[in-house]
Amino acid sequence: MTKDSSPLPGRAHARIAVLFPGVGYTCDKPLLYYAAKLARALGYEVLPVPYGHFPKGVKGDAEKMRLVFDSAFSQAEALLADVDWNACGEVAFIGKSIGTAVAARYAREKGLRVKSVLLTPLAETFACLDGDAIAFHGTADPWADTAEITRLCAAHGVPLHLTPGANHSLETGDIDADLDALARTMAAVRGFLGGREDRP
Repeated sequence: MTKDSSPLPGRAHARIAVLFPGVGYTCDKPLLYYAAKLARALGYEVLPVPYGHFPKGVKGDAEKMRLVFDSAFSQAEALLADVDWNACGEVAFIGKSIGTAVAARYAREKGLRVKSVLLTPLAETFACLDGDAIAFHGTADPWADTAEITRLCAAHGVPLHLTPGANHSLETGDIDADLDALARTMAAVRGFLGGREDRP
């Protein structure tokens, strides 16, 4: 994080949106790229957290998943170390996949009240989730069970937007359907970040 992109002491920031990517799903991929553009359009200063260098073959390996999560969290702490949260007004955390879990733990451990955008969250995300949130899940997501994500969202009072037949990137393989789903997802994100969320 550079001095030009971090909220530093003595500098007030009305709105900050922090991007927590997934494993291999970087901030330049569609869901995070357009979420960042929307956040900027709504007056947020956007701070990406570009962690990485994870092992291969994480899916289905609980030990590797734990190592990736711990590594991502440690990197996030280091990358955000210069952020003066007391100088921030409204804070939004926009996470993708494991990034949703990293963001939730970071917010809880730092005692931050944030608005959380959960793009294809994992079940582990909800262990630390506090505050206002919105979630998006594809019903063909091999990383998260639809019934479990639905139950967890209901238990936490989190509005859940489902994309039928979509994978962990909220894509089905049908380009027209995928573009439509992306547009609907971003419309919901815009409403949530702007305080005008339409319930699913």
